[in-house]
Amino acid sequence: MDTQAKFLTGNLFRHISVMSLTASVGLMAVFLVDFVDMIFISMLGKAELAAAVGYAGAILFFTTSFGIGMAISAGALVSRALGAGETDLARQRATNALILGVIFGAAFAALVWVNLPVLVALLGATGETATLAVHYLRIIVPSLPLLLIGMVGGAILRAHGDARRAMMATIWGGVVNAVLDPILIFGLDLDLTGAALASVAARVTIAVTALLPILRHYGGFIRPSLPGLSADLGPVLAIAGPAILTQLATPLGQAYVTRAMAEFGQEAVAGMAIVARMTPVAFGILFALSGAIGPIIGQNHGGGRPDRVKRSFSDALLFTAIIVVAVTAVLFALRGPVADLFGATGVTRQLVFLFCGPLALAFFFNGVIFVANAAFNNLGHPFHSTWINWGRHTLGTIPPVMLGAAVLGAPGVLIGQAAGGVIFAAIAFVLARRVMAGGIEAGGPGKAAQPEPFVREARLFQLFHHRR
Repeated sequence: MDTQAKFLTGNLFRHISVMSLTASVGLMAVFLVDFVDMIFISMLGKAELAAAVGYAGAILFFTTSFGIGMAISAGALVSRALGAGETDLARQRATNALILGVIFGAAFAALVWVNLPVLVALLGATGETATLAVHYLRIIVPSLPLLLIGMVGGAILRAHGDARRAMMATIWGGVVNAVLDPILIFGLDLDLTGAALASVAARVTIAVTALLPILRHYGGFIRPSLPGLSADLGPVLAIAGPAILTQLATPLGQAYVTRAMAEFGQEAVAGMAIVARMTPVAFGILFALSGAIGPIIGQNHGGGRPDRVKRSFSDALLFTAIIVVAVTAVLFALRGPVADLFGATGVTRQLVFLFCGPLALAFFFNGVIFVANAAFNNLGHPFHSTWINWGRHTLGTIPPVMLGAAVLGAPGVLIGQAAGGVIFAAIAFVLARRVMAGGIEAGGPGKAAQPEPFVREARLFQLFHHRR
């Protein structure tokens, strides 16, 4: 059993690079399959199918955000316990976070499933497009608990510094999806139904392949008990509650953007859907960075190394800048072939070209928010992430999107969405620096398992919950 806190020593930029690049391979395997899904669906030559996937994607982003919040909680608690040398506590937290995630995930999936027609209508979908979107989601949404198992399992592996095995879980899921997609979509002529079934099979695969390494290499899980679940409910929700609220801000903001784009017709929505599929493929490394930097900060905070926490933050921002510049250069060079790949014309092609240039550069500011939020979650201030994300996807989205749409039409929707990120990235950066300057010295090995900031945040979360 390997329970060493490996991030307490060694070059931090190398840790960040290795963890991010390794994790990104797995993430991009899944995102690439979504990308290929869109290519296959575009090949069917029906604009309503591509638009339906665009609407469905906004809701799937909503459900996935719930899983991300639970994974953040599991990763933060396990990494901090490992940094403090408390391996038994790490196993306990891993077990109970996984069980609670599945329970809450099943309840959340049921709530979303029952209300799918309403949610799709709120996004602006109508007629056959709305019917197709609901049908597609009816198949995928019930598999949310499986996705929770895979995401929390991957977070536990990354907390141990095992990005490779976490990566392989998602790669195997991507392989299963990639193999089944053409068979089900074209071979059996199932169209959207085939794409949905392939996604469910991929989630089953990711769940299984994420759990097996934990069982084989990290001592597995403890025997669950009701008193144990009750005892860990507070610590898990202290991070998961605000983290879920943080993540839900993104799909809600995206839902508004989708509705705003719907005003410009199905071609505009299809263009936005293509951009939405391209973004995680292009910037999968930065999406992975947000999960990779957390365990590095968490272990060093748990181990009482504030100097390495601060250096981790600055190195992560440098890494973000390097990746954004490199990716933008590639996208700009390939913007024509990429648009041709989807047969994009008119406003659809215009939106693809817009993304493969200035909007790609603007993704740096999203990266700053990713890194800052990871720092907040692992330093005991998860509600800071909540306020930043909700600000970003309300004040930083709705007014600039409204203005952009009014002045520039469909391209203005994407331009306005990107512009709001600049302001909130600056706020997140300043706030993160203040947290690191004023709060992390209070931590240390003896307090890592239950630091005072988490107790305070738990009380705030309970108060917030009761007020609702």
